[in-house]
Amino acid sequence: MTEAIECTLCPHHCRIKEGGTGICQARTVKNGKIVSRTFGELAALHLDPIEKKPLYHFYPGSWILSAGGFGCNLKCFFCQNYEISQQYQQGQRVTPEQLAELAQQNQSLGLCFTYSEPLIWFEMIAETAPLVKKNGGKVVLVSNGIIEEKYLEALLPFVDAANIDIKAFSEEFYRRHTGGKLEWVLRTVERMAGRIHLEVTTLVIPTLNDSPEEIKALAKWLSNLNSPLAWHLSRYFPRYKSSLPATDESKLKGLWELAKEYLPYVYLGNMRGGDTTYCPQCGAEVISRGYVIRVKTKDGKCTSCGHEIWGVGLR
Repeated sequence: MTEAIECTLCPHHCRIKEGGTGICQARTVKNGKIVSRTFGELAALHLDPIEKKPLYHFYPGSWILSAGGFGCNLKCFFCQNYEISQQYQQGQRVTPEQLAELAQQNQSLGLCFTYSEPLIWFEMIAETAPLVKKNGGKVVLVSNGIIEEKYLEALLPFVDAANIDIKAFSEEFYRRHTGGKLEWVLRTVERMAGRIHLEVTTLVIPTLNDSPEEIKALAKWLSNLNSPLAWHLSRYFPRYKSSLPATDESKLKGLWELAKEYLPYVYLGNMRGGDTTYCPQCGAEVISRGYVIRVKTKDGKCTSCGHEIWGVGLR
């Protein structure tokens, strides 16, 4: 019997036999070595507004080429991208050189690795990101944050910004509903804070992670990072295997008010009007988002009180 080999890319440390796959379905064993099953295969490729990532304080109003492969190292029953994250299909072939070249076209800011879980596409990112940077582009990750430290450290010199999904502030939630661990994600956020542009998203799911106590605890934890960031509290809608009702808008607004007591930049995702940036000092509207992004600052500062607005100078 062929001996299983341990994959060390993420904390799951799956033991994989020749030709088999780990939890993520994206890594396999070939000729006795762990390799990427999805290297050079695209599940999705689109030119998106940077705000869709969501990144609200990183080159606002710009567009970025966004690419993703298949697979994920979590098994969330409420997955919003389950068509590509929870199953493997043969994707469109592309080389790192081709992808980096595409990232230079159509006035793209650079390249965003997103849609499914990019960190399990490690080898593809490791080869593509330096080429994007060499061409003067920016590299962005939209991720669940689950990766071992040495691999994260190998990528970070080539990453400019990230949005990390903190799904809840409860180990029980992660264990029961994702198959992962909260501590894995928090370690990644701590390593990124202060080194790259960082924003965080939490999909607020009724009865599972929407208590004021939990939102307050996560807001306090984020504020204690002592590094600028934005937090996106996103409205949940039933997807994949979930039949729970959509998040109540009034409940979400209340959680937004609570989070604003600890963090200067908090947003409501999937809700009309939840994407406006207000000056943390005087409350004036400084960025409105719709079909057109309107930045109402001067030299990156609020025109009403002169307070510097984080990230707005990146334009």
